[in-house]
Amino acid sequence: MHRKILSIALPSIVSNITVPLLSLVDVSIAGHLGSPVYIGAVAVGGMIFNMAYWLFGFLRMGTSGMTSQALGSRDLDEVTRLLLRSLGVALLIAVGMLMLQYPIQHVAFRLIGSSDAVHEAAMRYFYICIWGAPAVLSLYSFSGWFIGMQNSRFPMYIAITQNVVNIAASLSFVFLLGMKVEGIALGTLLAQYAGTGMAVWLWMRHYGRLRRRWHWRDFANRRAMTRFFAVNRDIFLRTLCLVATTVFFTSTGARQGDIILAVNTLLMQLFTLFSYIMDGFAYAGEALGGRYYGAGNRTAFRRMVRSLFLWGIAMAAAFTLLYVIGGQGFLGLLTDEAEVIVASADYHYWTLAIPLVSFTAFLLDGIFIGTTSTRWMLWAIAIASACFFLIYWLGFNRLGNHALWLAFLVYLGMRGIMEAWLGRKLLW
Repeated sequence: MHRKILSIALPSIVSNITVPLLSLVDVSIAGHLGSPVYIGAVAVGGMIFNMAYWLFGFLRMGTSGMTSQALGSRDLDEVTRLLLRSLGVALLIAVGMLMLQYPIQHVAFRLIGSSDAVHEAAMRYFYICIWGAPAVLSLYSFSGWFIGMQNSRFPMYIAITQNVVNIAASLSFVFLLGMKVEGIALGTLLAQYAGTGMAVWLWMRHYGRLRRRWHWRDFANRRAMTRFFAVNRDIFLRTLCLVATTVFFTSTGARQGDIILAVNTLLMQLFTLFSYIMDGFAYAGEALGGRYYGAGNRTAFRRMVRSLFLWGIAMAAAFTLLYVIGGQGFLGLLTDEAEVIVASADYHYWTLAIPLVSFTAFLLDGIFIGTTSTRWMLWAIAIASACFFLIYWLGFNRLGNHALWLAFLVYLGMRGIMEAWLGRKLLW
């Protein structure tokens, strides 16, 4: 069982780590264009797309859970239909985004706010990258389907392809053809479609035999579509709660001044790093949990749960030790601002608790996605989010920024506690 978990988790971890490289490459190229305006434009444009696409993450998660269950029950017709349904919904959403791109950019730029120069450059970036929506959302469907098929290597190959193409194309457009922010946007756009092309090629090469199972009359089966949208509705609402707490955490730090904003941003990188690792194990929970659940194999399912939690405990302990020993040194790699590093010492101990407090939520999210127990996920995060805002508002006047970190840790811990309680019969 441990080998099966690692065979899915390790490629997923590599994929997760490579994802931020797309934006990192764009920012680094913008930093050599001779003006901070271009850095701001790429940062603002990237933020808009990250938030927009994050909301549609249900295309990956919902597809993964239902596909793994269909695979476990050996229903290859449904396995095939699930990819077609997910791709169909992804393309419909993408068409909607393209049709509504003008009101989307108007609302987004009003909410963010920026200087006139950054705004103008970011608009050029936005109107190029928005045409990548069909590719990005289709990739969510393909990635979820591949993971549901117990294959996390293909999403890794796709992520590596995107990064290679993005680096080569953006450098060529900017430094060979003399483009500015438009070249960066075109490089990103080309990378997104290269990733989609790789996904289609991999599917045709390794799963092309499933084409004979395409039966269009069953594609929009009312009962199946109702279940598809019910699962994805719960995941969408869960994502809204995630976005609300994340945005509130960032904006509250910003209202406390530049130093606190910088401290919170840097310390959150420790949480982000841990999340990349635990998401890999969560994907293993999605794939294996859904497969054993779909097959009705209770013994294997419970073995998987136990093994997954052993890995979760080990990773949490390892990262806690790592942050105790080298957490401050890691912050020193991210910034050379002495004032920020000194200020971070007052809050660093909060981050030491993050691995032990949060690993349960990551693992149970994966298991519940695999078993499509998404309503429990929604209830758990709704209660946890309520606790987050309540603790912050009760404690901020006395504790200041410490109240924000306390609320965040309670939020992470409460998610795991509520999911464990709500899903206790399923798990044990």
